[in-house]
Amino acid sequence: MSTSPLTDRSVSISEFRRNPRAAVEAGEGAAVAVIGDGKPVFYCVPTETYESMLRQLDDLELIATVIDRQNDPEFPITPDHL
Repeated sequence: MSTSPLTDRSVSISEFRRNPRAAVEAGEGAAVAVIGDGKPVFYCVPTETYESMLRQLDDLELIATVIDRQNDPEFPITPDHL
């Protein structure tokens, strides 16, 4: 695991335990690193940010599939095939 946070915002694990919602809101939509023993333990993100990240990952997978299939041989399809 990384020893430095991959975000500009962080809170201690004890701060997070006291008020998780405040920790997430302090991130202003960005990920917040929760720090324990001097290193990131986990990241918390608001729902909208997480959903956006998942959509972007889906898009990247689709792009990779398209690129992978670009050189596949073509074959004719007629209405009889449907």
